[in-house]
Amino acid sequence: MELRHLRYFMAVAKELHFTRAAELLGIGQPPLSQQIQQLEQEVGTPLFVRDRRGVSLTEAGKAFMAEAQLALEGAERATEAARRIARGEVGTLTLGFTVSANLHPFVPSLIRLYRSRYPGVAVRLVEQTTLQLIERVHNGTVDLAFVRAPTQPTPGVHVEAILSEPMVAVVPSTHALAGRSSIRLRELAREPFIFYPRQVGVGLYNVLVGACKRAGFTLSVDVEAPQLTSVVTFVAAGMGVSVVPATMSQLQVEGVRYLPLQGRPLAAGLAMAWREGPASEALAFAVDLTRETAAD
Repeated sequence: MELRHLRYFMAVAKELHFTRAAELLGIGQPPLSQQIQQLEQEVGTPLFVRDRRGVSLTEAGKAFMAEAQLALEGAERATEAARRIARGEVGTLTLGFTVSANLHPFVPSLIRLYRSRYPGVAVRLVEQTTLQLIERVHNGTVDLAFVRAPTQPTPGVHVEAILSEPMVAVVPSTHALAGRSSIRLRELAREPFIFYPRQVGVGLYNVLVGACKRAGFTLSVDVEAPQLTSVVTFVAAGMGVSVVPATMSQLQVEGVRYLPLQGRPLAAGLAMAWREGPASEALAFAVDLTRETAAD
């Protein structure tokens, strides 16, 4: 028994006329009659009464009609579910982001936009360091990650820069530089410096090392923090100074001042990372939407 047999049966059952049913189906009346006879043979009982007065359903036909309708509706639902998945309208998408990426207004606004466009996709959120997120993208437990760029190249993971923002100095509010409107990076050369370990975010770490070298000194991290939010907390505790992406200034921690840096711009990049190879439609649409939103 095939779905076409059920469709043919339903057409005759509703019209109670073989010729009209055949016209609706776009086939000839003799082939339709043959298909119905085959169906009745497979079921093992007549489904229609055929006499001079016309066509009517047998009791078995009435029972078969109710179940056939459910079967056709189920097949339609299954087809539509598959099509929605193919269009990226349903499924699951795991998004990862670093703490500093989460503070960038681009990331939460992008998540809101994605959820509004694809409400059938369940979005799961993961917050970790850049290194951890790249590893999770590589092993497939995170679909798309927003990380700080540049990142260390990882085989099998594609990283694409999407935005860039300036970096700013952050000093204790009691520091001699705190009253300035801006400072030069070299003015931090002799200060205890706070930053996360190189392995946590090698790209941003190397950017800062290079900037310090151009400013005439070698960066020495005196106090290591697990992530950028901890860097700001340690500065507030008076343990030293640091340089962070400008969006970190949204953390209005008591006891710190954020100061623009003079001279050659020092930038922190925001990038998206996903696993190379075939992607789900939900992921493909997320990548396209990120590019579109970043361009705007």
